Amino acid sequence: MRPPFTEVDGELHIDQASAEQIARAHGTPLYVYSEKRIADNYTRLRGALSRAYPRSRILYAAKANTNLAILRLLRRLGSEIDAVSPGEVHLALKAGFHPDQVLFTGTSVSDEEMRWLVERGVRLNLDSRSQLRRLLTYHMPDTLSFRVNPELGAGHHEHVITAGAHAKFGVWDEDAVKAYSEAAEAGVKRFGVQMHIGSGISDAHHYIRATGRMLEIAAKVSERLGVEFEFIDLGGGIGVPYKPGEEEVDLDTFLGELAGFIKEKVEAYGLGDPELWLEPGRYIVADAGALLTRVTTLKDNPFRRYVGVDAGFNTLVRPTMYGSYHEILNASNLNGEEGVYDVYGPLCESGDVFARDRPIPHPREGDLLAIMNAGAYGFSMSSQYNSRPRAAEIMVLGGEARLVRSRESLEDLARGMP
Repeated sequence: MRPPFTEVDGELHIDQASAEQIARAHGTPLYVYSEKRIADNYTRLRGALSRAYPRSRILYAAKANTNLAILRLLRRLGSEIDAVSPGEVHLALKAGFHPDQVLFTGTSVSDEEMRWLVERGVRLNLDSRSQLRRLLTYHMPDTLSFRVNPELGAGHHEHVITAGAHAKFGVWDEDAVKAYSEAAEAGVKRFGVQMHIGSGISDAHHYIRATGRMLEIAAKVSERLGVEFEFIDLGGGIGVPYKPGEEEVDLDTFLGELAGFIKEKVEAYGLGDPELWLEPGRYIVADAGALLTRVTTLKDNPFRRYVGVDAGFNTLVRPTMYGSYHEILNASNLNGEEGVYDVYGPLCESGDVFARDRPIPHPREGDLLAIMNAGAYGFSMSSQYNSRPRAAEIMVLGGEARLVRSRESLEDLARGMP
């Protein structure tokens, strides 16, 4: 286990608070986050990025987790926001971010959505020439950027690779040059450039290759239009260890290599003195959170042993959607003798399984399990499938646990229906 998760008398504690006591007080399934770990992750990344490239910004990728307590914490720490929907923009503004601190990057964006965003004054990063043409019929932005598809993607699963021939995102090469030309001819004066290649990336060379391609495109734009870029935005995607024994990314090495390459290319291409922007989400919140779930059922058949719990893929969809590995601890008995089990949820779906053939200290009905690395893309991807209310969320700091999202009730399932 990594901080903030520790063992006390064989039971799991989260930033000095007993997981069992939290679960008894608030019920399960339950998301629990460590405020200190989130702050430490942000501060560590901010420091490494500043050392590698002093003129830089971090824009937290809100899609990872939009709980207002987390957004407000990151605002206090100096983060800005990467938003991909009007809903994320709304929550960022509600959390106290200024519109200038929010960059919206959408795909398949409607005119209604764009007008709403323009009215709120947030910065726009466009995904297509179509989006630009529609935007210019009613708004002239002061600064504009485009999401460029650098033709090279990476990530832990095909569904999270966001660049390359089969990705729906961004504008390609000559289309990008045309997009910037159209914007400049319309009167836009200041520009940035952005990309996002995927998620769960631990090798800087994936970024370097894609960044090189993006900067080649930026160089074409600069040469033809005579513009300098205000910022270069590399998107997010820095990986975190999910399996025991996996190593954390060495940020100073990772960002040092990447920043050195960018400085060299920016100078060679004459792109001015742009800021470097990064959009981390998972890196900041994933390992700060766990999903607590109660064992409801033990059963077996001639082939398998099963542990049934009260969380399902309506609560945490990553294992079903991506085949993702999440470590599972018996929070009630961390050091007990292990058995091999399939851990499954209560949904009427065969795919409602968190793990197969997983060694776990023998659970008893009523034990508490902790599904780790659930701070990112846990609650934010949860649903009411099978008409199950969404879980509550808890933030812990120094042994004190506070409710930061109430559990939905059965009545909430009918909200909005006459």
